[in-house]
Amino acid sequence: MGKFFKKTIDNFSCSDNFALVMTTTFTTTKQAEQIVHTLSAPSKMPGHAYSIPAFRCKVGSLLRKIKGSICSKCYALKGRYVFQNVIDAMEKRFQSLTHPLWVDAMTFLINKKEKSGFFRWHDSGDLQDLDHLQKIVQIAKNLPHIKFWLPTREYGIVSDYVEKIAKEFPENLCVRLSAYMIDGKTPDSVAQRLGVQVSGVTKEGFNCPAPKQGNSCQDCRACWDRSVYCINYKQH
Repeated sequence: MGKFFKKTIDNFSCSDNFALVMTTTFTTTKQAEQIVHTLSAPSKMPGHAYSIPAFRCKVGSLLRKIKGSICSKCYALKGRYVFQNVIDAMEKRFQSLTHPLWVDAMTFLINKKEKSGFFRWHDSGDLQDLDHLQKIVQIAKNLPHIKFWLPTREYGIVSDYVEKIAKEFPENLCVRLSAYMIDGKTPDSVAQRLGVQVSGVTKEGFNCPAPKQGNSCQDCRACWDRSVYCINYKQH
């Protein structure tokens, strides 16, 4: 494997707007998983997802200390997410984010495993920095046949991308700015300025159908649909 990694690293080049340009191809999922670990598979989702530890969240870690915030009730800090094998898997994914072949490995793995055509970023965790978001955008560009959903409370990172890198996100990437507070306002002014979507969490008045259909998306794909501006989820 040492020769394999050296060969693939040598095949990478630089561009003006993105440091990593995919020019190589993995041949097995095992090779890709050695770099980025496995994908996650939330039971309610139509397809695969990607998770890193919730305690690694930047804004979320601050919000967890605030009563009434959505993050103070974080689902990714309880249930199956606290099993040691799940914690270990998420930490391995987190540690891989700076690997020079991360984009290439994730592209290969998602393309190989995702049969539903829908992929969620961060069923646990959130964006770490602008470089992280740029990599996610590049993966969406690499896989135009897959729709990606990226919920995030890192408004600043999304703003930096739109203001410094590109004015728009790829059509197959739905970026939703998540509200901070339960029953609180969604960040409409920021979202409209950036041209992205929003979501909130409410005790009542939610329109996500999952709670009424066995906590499953079933045939709903609104989260991935950029024409659906706002989605309210039920507090859980």
